[in-house]
Amino acid sequence: MLPLTIDLQRLENALEGDEAVDHYLDLDTGEIFAVGPQAPVPGSAEKYDVQPERYLPIDPLAGAQSLAMREDFLYTQPDPHAHPLLSRALSGRRPLRTFDYGLEHFPRLREAWHAYRQRRLREYALEWLEDNGLEPAGELRSRAGRSPARR
Repeated sequence: MLPLTIDLQRLENALEGDEAVDHYLDLDTGEIFAVGPQAPVPGSAEKYDVQPERYLPIDPLAGAQSLAMREDFLYTQPDPHAHPLLSRALSGRRPLRTFDYGLEHFPRLREAWHAYRQRRLREYALEWLEDNGLEPAGELRSRAGRSPARR
């Protein structure tokens, strides 16, 4: 099998994605497909040469992982005004949305969150590749470093 070129940004988006949309990695081309609720699974409409093993499903992060990522971020931030507000958001109703909305009141903290989120999503994407027996390009693994313990 030839090495695949996979768009890591698309993989990160798929991992963070909406559960209403399914994502698949084409193991022949490296392309990532987004499939809506009513659309057929990639490859299922092929008349000849149906290859279901060609398309690897990409499951989004569980809600608990997304919540833990925000909690981990929050505990690295010393802002005495933001901490109580964002902690309440994470323990309340619709914690992910409420946390993201709460960040709008703290522009510097919001920027720090976006940078932290991107780093963590890259780590999750690299873990996903490893878990599925796929390897990132040579120098990518060394630049990203090892990820913290999985949740």
